[in-house]
Amino acid sequence: MKGTVPTEQIGPALAPSAGQPGPVATALGGLIAIAAGLGIGRFVYTPILPPMIEALGLTKSQAGLIASANFGGYLIGALLAATPGLAGSRRLWLLGALAMSGVTTAAMGLTHSVTAFLVLRALGGAASAFVLIFSSAVVLERLAVAGRSGLSALHFAGVGSGIALSAALVAELLQLGQSWQSLWLASGGLTIAALVAAAMLLPDSSAATDDSGPRPNSGPDRNLQRLAIAYGLFGFGYVITATFLVAIVRATPAIRTIEPVIWVVFGIAAVPSVALWTRLAASLGIPTTFAAACVVEAAGVLASVIWPSAPGVFVAAVLVGGTFMGLTALGLMGARARATDDPRRAIALMTGAFGVGQIVGPLFAGILSDHLGSFMTPSIVAALALVIAAGLAAM
Repeated sequence: MKGTVPTEQIGPALAPSAGQPGPVATALGGLIAIAAGLGIGRFVYTPILPPMIEALGLTKSQAGLIASANFGGYLIGALLAATPGLAGSRRLWLLGALAMSGVTTAAMGLTHSVTAFLVLRALGGAASAFVLIFSSAVVLERLAVAGRSGLSALHFAGVGSGIALSAALVAELLQLGQSWQSLWLASGGLTIAALVAAAMLLPDSSAATDDSGPRPNSGPDRNLQRLAIAYGLFGFGYVITATFLVAIVRATPAIRTIEPVIWVVFGIAAVPSVALWTRLAASLGIPTTFAAACVVEAAGVLASVIWPSAPGVFVAAVLVGGTFMGLTALGLMGARARATDDPRRAIALMTGAFGVGQIVGPLFAGILSDHLGSFMTPSIVAALALVIAAGLAAM
């Protein structure tokens, strides 16, 4: 951002009395947006997957393929969001993506076709990427201008909040005997409600996505490239547990009774994780903190398969849930700090690398699980990927 905004002009520009929400309201709007677009749009598949598998007779490979389609769409969305010619209001793109997320989520309950599932999850994944990138662009920029960057933790807490809320909704509907179709329809309706709330809270900024006009660019940053590779390995490492944890619990008779709560625990653990890890990063720096979080997450991934008990899966839910959004935020913050031109491009690079890891992870795990009868081997590979990511980040 060029120039300096006079201090006396910041307050009125951000105050609700001027027709614009203040920084707290903006961060809350961002929380609601990514709670719906990511917490629900991407992750509600995990608690709905077990009843879908039972009702439709899906194989683990098919379940993994559907998850990978979502992450493939996420990757495409990240690349499209970075297109230089993508003109228009960032806020408008964000709200449009939320609408797309709600529609595609609800439509999952209106079909039995695996092909339709693949298309809908791919479109939903693209919408999720747009929500993350454009909400981060709108919210983080406004918080920086207001001198309230610390509120970014509230923004990123939206994913955990969305996971916990949608998991509680799914658990309650299952308790009432509702079908898997109803779970998707209710989740889509919740996303549309969140869209209305986000529209009321997010600033109507005149900033657009058009990138016309040259910007100074000093070339690729090697540390940014290394961080992007680590971010991709992190995407692969966490997503197997994040996709199949509830299925692992349901498949283990001794702990099947905790299925309704395990994903709620995962989401609750994610809520304070951004504040925790970013505060630690203020002392240790982003690379060291990113590496430490990867190691903690690797321990959680292993716990999900080598400790097949209630304490083991709760540890897995807390450690993976308590790190994946912290790692997401640290990666995006690190990319934004190292951006040599439009920060959105650096964020999209990271999101794209993350998307590649997520595409490979569920499909890899589903195929191996069908052949080997468990998620043990893919989870061990995922933990190794996280350790390698830690090494790259710490270099």
